[in-house]
Amino acid sequence: MKICILCFDLSNNSLGRAGLLAMALTSRYKVEIIGPSRSGDIWFPMKDMDIPIRSYPWKRYPFFISTIRKMIKDIDADILIACKLRPTSFGIALIKKWVSNIPVILDIDDWELGFFYHTGFWGKVGRFLNFSNPSGLPYTWFMEYFTGYADSTIVSNRFLKNKFSGSLIYHCRDTSKLNPENFDADSMKAKLGLEGKRVVMFLGTPRPHKGTEELFTAMEKISDPDIRLVLVGAGSSVQRYMDNMKINQDKVIAIPKIPFNELPDYLSAADILAIPQRDTTDTQGQIPAKLFDGMAMAKPIITTPISDIPEVLGGHGYLIEPGNPEQLAKTIKNIFANPEEARLKGQNARKRCQELYDLKVIKKELISKIEKLTTTQ
Repeated sequence: MKICILCFDLSNNSLGRAGLLAMALTSRYKVEIIGPSRSGDIWFPMKDMDIPIRSYPWKRYPFFISTIRKMIKDIDADILIACKLRPTSFGIALIKKWVSNIPVILDIDDWELGFFYHTGFWGKVGRFLNFSNPSGLPYTWFMEYFTGYADSTIVSNRFLKNKFSGSLIYHCRDTSKLNPENFDADSMKAKLGLEGKRVVMFLGTPRPHKGTEELFTAMEKISDPDIRLVLVGAGSSVQRYMDNMKINQDKVIAIPKIPFNELPDYLSAADILAIPQRDTTDTQGQIPAKLFDGMAMAKPIITTPISDIPEVLGGHGYLIEPGNPEQLAKTIKNIFANPEEARLKGQNARKRCQELYDLKVIKKELISKIEKLTTTQ
C-alpha cells in the first residue's frame, strides 16, 4: 500500500509534521511526501531524511494552476494524508479524491487562520485581499468549510479538536533516539565552546509569539556570568532582535539551522529548555513540537500554560505567566539553585513522554485509521 503525504510548503517547518507522520508509517507502508516549495528548496532540517520527497514549483495565481494540475496528475497512492488546512495540501487532496476516489486523512496541527489574525484590522484586510497567494488568507479561510469532506481527521491539540472534532494525536517523538543516555552533555558543551557554562536553550527561529523577546529580557536580568542563552536553529532574524533590544551578545550563542537528526546532540548540552509562549492567536491553536523534544531528552522545561502544554507536561515542568520576563528570570535562577528538583522533573517528563508521546503511539493510531479506511472502500 502506498501513502502520499501532502505538505503545503516543503521549504518551511510545515515539513516537520509531515515528516513525523512519514517516519511513523514508513516501516509498514510505501510513503512519499509531495508538495510545492516556495523557495524552491527543501526545509533544511529535514532535507536529507530517508523518505522520498517530490517537490513542485510554487507560483502565484493564475500560474499556480499548472502546478495543481501537475500534482493531481502525478499523485499515485491508495491513501492521501493532507497536512494542515491549506489549499496547497488539503485542497489538492480533495480535488484528487473527487476525481479518483482516493480516501483523504486530514491532519490539522495548527490553527492556520490564527497566524493570519494576529495582525491589526488593516493587516487582516490586506491579507484577505491577497488572492494571488495560493495559500493566502482567503483560500485558507475557505478550507475550514470543507473539513467534513475528509474521510478521517486527526488534530494535535484540544483547541483544534473543539473546533474541528477528529482524533487527538499529539506530536510524538522516537524516545529511543531522543535518549539522554546516548549523549555526552559535557563533550557537546566543549564542542560549542561552553565548558563550565550553564545553558538555557531555545529551539527554532525567534518569533514574537514564541516569547523570545521576554527570554532576551530575562537573560539581561540574570547577573551570573556562567549562564548562556543558546539559540539552536536561529535564522538571520535573531541578530535583528539582539540589536533592537541592545542585549549583551556575550550571553547569547546563535546556531544556524541544523539537520533534524543532529537535534539530540545539541539538546543534550541544555541545562534548561525555554519555551516561553505568548498568549496570542498564533499559539492558542498549536502546541510546540519542541516541548516533546525536551521531554524525551529529560530536560527541565520552562514554559507557559498555553493550549495543552500543562496537560502534556503533567506537572513535570515549570509554568510561568506569558509575557513575564521577571518571572522567567526568577525561574531560571531557581532551577539552577535546585538542580536535584530539576533533574527529577526532567526524568519524570521523559517517562511521561515514553508512555504517552512516543512515536509508536502515533504509529498505532495512524495504522488503525488507514486500515479502517481501506476495509470500507
